[in-house]
Amino acid sequence: MSISSIKHEDADFVWWKHGVIYHIYPLSFCDANADGKGDLQGIINKIYYLNDLGITAIWLSPIYQSPQKDFGYDISNYYEIDPIYGRMADFDALVAACHQLNIRIIMDLVLNHTSDEHPWFIESKSSRDNEKRDWYIWSDGLRRKPVNNWQNAFGGSAWVYHRDSAAYYMHSFLKEQPDLNWRCEAMAQEFVHIIDFWLEKGVDGFRLDVINLVVKDKRLRSNPMFMFIPWFQTHVYNRNQRGAFKLIEQLRKHIDTYDHRMLIGEIYVLPPGNTKMVMKYVNKKKKRLHLAFDFSLVFRPFNARIYYKYANKWNKKGAKVEWASHVFSNHDLGRNINRIWFRRNKAEVAKLIALFQFTLKGTPFVYYGEEIGMRNVKIRKQELKDPLSKKLWPVYSGRDKCRTPMQWDETPNAGFSMVQPWLPIDKNFKKLCVEAQLKSDDSMLQHYKFLIALRNAQPALNRGEWIPYIKGRDGILAYHRRHLNDEFLIIINFKAQQKLVILPNIIIYKVIYSTIDGAVDSICRNVILMRKSEGVILQPVFDFANYASE
Repeated sequence: MSISSIKHEDADFVWWKHGVIYHIYPLSFCDANADGKGDLQGIINKIYYLNDLGITAIWLSPIYQSPQKDFGYDISNYYEIDPIYGRMADFDALVAACHQLNIRIIMDLVLNHTSDEHPWFIESKSSRDNEKRDWYIWSDGLRRKPVNNWQNAFGGSAWVYHRDSAAYYMHSFLKEQPDLNWRCEAMAQEFVHIIDFWLEKGVDGFRLDVINLVVKDKRLRSNPMFMFIPWFQTHVYNRNQRGAFKLIEQLRKHIDTYDHRMLIGEIYVLPPGNTKMVMKYVNKKKKRLHLAFDFSLVFRPFNARIYYKYANKWNKKGAKVEWASHVFSNHDLGRNINRIWFRRNKAEVAKLIALFQFTLKGTPFVYYGEEIGMRNVKIRKQELKDPLSKKLWPVYSGRDKCRTPMQWDETPNAGFSMVQPWLPIDKNFKKLCVEAQLKSDDSMLQHYKFLIALRNAQPALNRGEWIPYIKGRDGILAYHRRHLNDEFLIIINFKAQQKLVILPNIIIYKVIYSTIDGAVDSICRNVILMRKSEGVILQPVFDFANYASE
């Protein structure tokens, strides 16, 4: 079956809904200036690779000026590029290069907190009557203790005592990341200027970091304890507040004044995820976010029934939610291939997950290196960079393991840099690199390229209805994707054993793709024998029922 590249001439093609978004961790993508760290010029150097992969947009983790205490999520200037990544001229060049190839750019925007080195916070802490005092969350505390029991995500109290102003400031993450006060109108208005600044530079959208944390309880009430253990809390008062929804609605109204721009939110939840909560942030009637991440499948095992329930939840709510998005790996939660436990054929299973992701109704997000099967890398204690892993070692191995340099070729340092990279590279990089996989017809990279190209070319796959056929029974998940007269049937065998699957009656199908054999053109009717850990895409070639009715 021949497939074309992205059909941007399709008038109904909406880039953030029907395309594929590629997540780049800039420090680890490509080093152009030989300092061991990735930069903007490095991304420009690889722009034709991204175009050939078929992605529609790139999402960049933060590249703003930062002390890098939390690798860019501690921003000290929202209007400048950090020198690690280059200059503003490099960013302008990246925008131009992307837009020339019809690739969109999504910036990461942190609204919950800044760096403690941001001029705003320096002013805010300078005195209790400073005009920027209310830009952050301050409290006098109670009886020389924090006002409540809130915990930060890295462990310990969310409050730090500032001796000079005799008050506590709040931080949801590191103490060097003080939380902003979104009840302050002057601060909120400044972010409108920040958003406009980047939109006018050509940015096509924003990924809003931990957006469900941005507004806290006005009375700063303590969270209920879970099982009466103080450090286990039900986050009633410091997450998912009504004010967060109001803020998002205001941001959406503003960004909709620009053409073809979008907002996607990270909804910060603990395992096993919360699909119902995520859906509230993409409420279509209230016009909130365009997309929101649901991490439910990141936290759950590879299981046909679980995957069916996930897909069915989003499909049943399709008329009420703006649009679904599907993610399996990212810079915080690790690489999906490492979560395929107790399976020898991890690469084959990873191909099945990609098949599922690219044939669902919703926007797929690909984390850099996922397309070549990159794995989490074991990092020695002396090589750790992540502040969270340094604090919790050896109980928690941290996030460095999934932020290692992109593996481009078989040369030293995997073609990422001419010098030693900031994090170690997988010892198996010569097999798991772009250069090697381009030479192999059955590689993970070729699998991704085919699926992305097919999805881009076929409206039935990028916007069609999702109709379940086999609902995860006996390890088989099967569903139709249908748009107008086009239709596909996807079958995925989650089991490591053969399965005989009965096909819909009186329809002849052609197998156009198998995760084992690649693109094929075999014909099947009535039944199909699914090999162990195999996924197939079928296309009807003759429907006797329709023929008989004519």
